[in-house]
Amino acid sequence: MTHGMKKVVRIGGGSGGYTLLRGLKEFPLDITAVFTSFDSGGSTGVLRDEFGILPPGDVRRGLLALADEGQAEILRELFNYRFNNGNSSLHGHSFGNLFLAALSSIYGGEIEGIRKASELLNIKGKVLPVSLDHSHVHAILEDGTEIIGETNIDIPKHDGNLKIKKVFLDPPARICTETDKAIREADTIVIGPGDLYSSLVPTLCVVGMQESLRESKAKKIAVCNLMTKWGETQDFVASDMVKELLHYSGLKKFDYVICNTQEMDHGLATAYEAEKKYPMKCDADLAQCAGKVITGDLISLADIARHDSQKIAKIISEL
Repeated sequence: MTHGMKKVVRIGGGSGGYTLLRGLKEFPLDITAVFTSFDSGGSTGVLRDEFGILPPGDVRRGLLALADEGQAEILRELFNYRFNNGNSSLHGHSFGNLFLAALSSIYGGEIEGIRKASELLNIKGKVLPVSLDHSHVHAILEDGTEIIGETNIDIPKHDGNLKIKKVFLDPPARICTETDKAIREADTIVIGPGDLYSSLVPTLCVVGMQESLRESKAKKIAVCNLMTKWGETQDFVASDMVKELLHYSGLKKFDYVICNTQEMDHGLATAYEAEKKYPMKCDADLAQCAGKVITGDLISLADIARHDSQKIAKIISEL
């Protein structure tokens, strides 16, 4: 069925990925969503979409993003559902987790479990973890402190003004075969938007990822974040983010970088300042990072700062 359709691989996690995938599925594209799989869990970072709250866990968000919109509402409720009866052994478990755990157990592995979930939910595309190896994200701060675990980078318990100097995975994790194959066969690879050091960079740190990207003939596209993030990208401009993506991906430059240049609604920007998040400026140096920089008004008119999924998907589908 996907014969002749352009193959698009999206690398990264988080709500940015959700937004982008929801837009892409409206186009005749063969989509693979590659997610980070080094979540240290228990993250209190609540991700919102315009319907409320996204389910925890990138794989579940990916399934939801690519699901039929008619079913998405029910799936969101199901995947978010936590059993809440104190005496039961199910107490505190999320249905989404149990659903995937059961399928993985029945079909003998996580990839197969996700594949069966995808068939069952009739999703448009594939969802893959970047690696099946268990590993933790480590970050070295500019003062030499080592932070361990995605959650501790995502929501800093240290001084968030300190810049992150280096990120690595320990123990090392290897790219899984299916993900490697998808990247090598892709026509287009999209990295971002997403949390730079807790979501995007860890995905690029897996052993084998640099080779896959380098040897893939795909057009490589980076999508800049709309906002900076305290503890990760404070004081960043767009080129700072893209240079880090280039560094960890081993690429010399991207074919395209997509960056929003529309000013954010003042009230929304002010609300984000309370979380120490500020609009990420599109700067002149970005031109050195890509064959072509694509700019424009890419913000969705919603009460959360997010990309307009249709606008950005249209740009990508036309490249």
